[in-house]
Amino acid sequence: MTRLALVMIARDEARSIARCLESVRPHVDRMIVVDTGSTDDTRDIAFRLGAEVHDFAWRDDFSVARNAALDRSDADWNLVLDADEWLAGGIDALAPAVLPPVAVQPPRFVGCIRILNESGSGEPTRRFLPRILPRGVRYAGRIHEHPISDLPFVPLALEVGHDGYVEAQLARKSGRNLLLLERSLQDDPGDTYLWYQLGRERLVRGDPAGAAEALRTAYRGVGPDAAYRHAIVLSAIQALKQAERFEEALALVDAEQFAWPDSPDFYFAVAGLYLDWAGRNPEIALDQLLPVAEGAWLRCLAIGEQPNLDGSVPGCGSYLAAGNLAILYQGLGIADKAGEFAALEQALRAAA
Repeated sequence: MTRLALVMIARDEARSIARCLESVRPHVDRMIVVDTGSTDDTRDIAFRLGAEVHDFAWRDDFSVARNAALDRSDADWNLVLDADEWLAGGIDALAPAVLPPVAVQPPRFVGCIRILNESGSGEPTRRFLPRILPRGVRYAGRIHEHPISDLPFVPLALEVGHDGYVEAQLARKSGRNLLLLERSLQDDPGDTYLWYQLGRERLVRGDPAGAAEALRTAYRGVGPDAAYRHAIVLSAIQALKQAERFEEALALVDAEQFAWPDSPDFYFAVAGLYLDWAGRNPEIALDQLLPVAEGAWLRCLAIGEQPNLDGSVPGCGSYLAAGNLAILYQGLGIADKAGEFAALEQALRAAA
């Protein structure tokens, strides 16, 4: 029996699959790649790097493809990655002490790992997704599929980079995700997670008005304890701001202001919203709006980094907030404070 296997579905991923497999190969016992119709060198690259390569006809359903790949594995644990991802840190989470063979200790959890989504501009966004599955766990859902299990979902230290949201990759997959999300919502219009994902998809594709509608639907339906509520709130603020629906964004901030006392990302979003609002209302900017932005960035620094929040961005509780305060004070002509926070930004970046 195999203790740990990489299980992947891929199609036309010659650009990135070697990076993924090379990052994983030292840490797993098997690498299983199920190809869903590549016309490039994906299959040959995977084979040369030691992966078992199998073919599977794409059926417009990610869970069907992932389950077909999992059916190929006899491992106690399966690490599920995409070809545009790679291991970036926390490798000890794959050790036998954390993921013991089932002959030693039966699985007691599904492992959630931190995905760092790079966009090509700015800092990556953190997401926590269940990607380390005990033998027998399978997926459901046409897109943004999720494992079905009664076991607890436990966060592990493993970090994975992902560059599928950079502009070139978004263009390559244009339309596919939107179509699958819309089909899924036709089947289950009450699924708030799908509405959230539809909003994110529209937002990264430059449709803030459409994103705002989807994210407001997600927000109205999401439970107070849902793991992704934090990410919904942040995305909704961003979409409403970009759509220039400032009154709605401000109302959302007011409704959520007591829910996130330990989220620097929430206060960072508040500061950005008030800064944009100040630019459109210069008559009240200095006395009413810029002090709110200043206070929000200071609150970010007081809270500090909170990397375990889903949807969070590195730096919101440290160097990004300090840098924005330096720019704000410079613009206000407060040179000593501008210098103080510029120095703090440099120190925090160096420590990150």
